[in-house]
Amino acid sequence: MSDSPLNRAPISRARVILLSGPSGSGKSSLAERTGLPVLQLDDFYKDGDDPTLPQFEDGGGTDWDSPLSWHREDALAAIRRLVETGRAEVPVYSIPDNGRVGTHTLDLDGAPAFIAEGIFAAELAGQCAAEGLLGEALCLRNRPLTTAWRRFRRDVREGRKSVPYLVRRGWRLMRAERGIVGRQVELGALACAGPEAARRITAVADRDLTLV
Repeated sequence: MSDSPLNRAPISRARVILLSGPSGSGKSSLAERTGLPVLQLDDFYKDGDDPTLPQFEDGGGTDWDSPLSWHREDALAAIRRLVETGRAEVPVYSIPDNGRVGTHTLDLDGAPAFIAEGIFAAELAGQCAAEGLLGEALCLRNRPLTTAWRRFRRDVREGRKSVPYLVRRGWRLMRAERGIVGRQVELGALACAGPEAARRITAVADRDLTLV
C-alpha cells in the first residue's frame, strides 16, 4: 500500500498549510508534488469587472498583486469548511477569461492536512492561527531573477496576458520581490527554499497522523 497521506486513516479535523511566495516562486508545483489536497487561492480573485478592484495610481490598470484584488473572506470560509468537514465547494477562476467560470468540490478524502497556496496565502496566517486551523505558514523564496524567469515562462505558456503586459509586470515584481517576501514574513510565514518547505509540509502531515 502506498504511504501517501491520501491513503492513510482519516482524522476528525485536518489542518491547513498556507503556502505563499512571489508569483513564479514554485508554489503550485511544490504543492502538487506533496500528494496532499490543494486549495488554489488564486481561484478567489475578483472578476475583472468588479468595481472594487484596486487600480495603479499611474493609470496602468488593475493591480492584480494587491490583496484587495481577491475575496479574502471567501477564501477563509473555504478553509474553515475544509478543516471542519473535509469538503468545500470552491470557485474555478480563468485568468484569460478574467473571471470565474464555474465551481468544483474539493474533498480532502481523509487527508490529515491540505495546502492552501497562492500569493496572498500569508494574509490568512494570523486568522488561521487564532482559530486553531493552521499547521504551517510558509513563503517560498528564490533569487528574484530565477523567480522572474519562471514566472514569465509560465505566463507565456498559459497565455495569461499579452507579452508586453507580462514584461512590464515581471520587471516590477522582480524589483519588488524582497519587499513581497518581507511582508509575508511579517504576516507570519516562514521564508524558505523549496526543499525545506517540502520537509516542513511532510512533518505537518506526519505529525497530525499521530492523532488518529
